[in-house]
Order: sequence, then C-alpha cells, then structure tokens
Amino acid sequence: NLKPKVQWLKELGMDDSQVAKTIVKFPQLMSFSLEENLKPKVQWLKELGMDDSQVAKTITKCPKIMDYSLDGQLKPTVQWLKEL
Repeated sequence: NLKPKVQWLKELGMDDSQVAKTIVKFPQLMSFSLEENLKPKVQWLKELGMDDSQVAKTITKCPKIMDYSLDGQLKPTVQWLKEL
C-alpha cells in the first residue's frame, strides 16, 4: 500500500510536487519497508544533524540514497569522509 509511505514523506515536510518528483525519479522507493528500510535511514540522517526539512530535500534530490545499505555503504562512507 502506497498511502502510508506517501503520508510519511509528507510528514517529513515534502509537498505533493516533491513526493511526485521523488517517486518519478526512483519508483522503487515505494516498494521499500517503512520500518525496515526508510525510517532507520531517516533516523540515521537525523543523528548526523539533519532536520526534517534537510532530510526531505536530500531524499527529493537523491532518492536513491534510500536504496543504499546503511551499514554497508552509508555509514562507512560518512566515516571515511569524516576522517579526511
């Protein structure tokens, strides 16, 4: 069901056009589990210091970020960047 995911994106601060743009760019996003995939990644982004607006903007600009493995790709990449 798509409604809960669309509603969740709106709760992050996306408007209808941003939600549509995100889905067009990366329709696979709608197949991801909210609890297993999307929410943990958003929580991690917030732990990095992003607010809802920044998270929404990031997902809108690069929705594929939600496809990357949190432990296998995102966290190691951010750690590597911090060490530069």
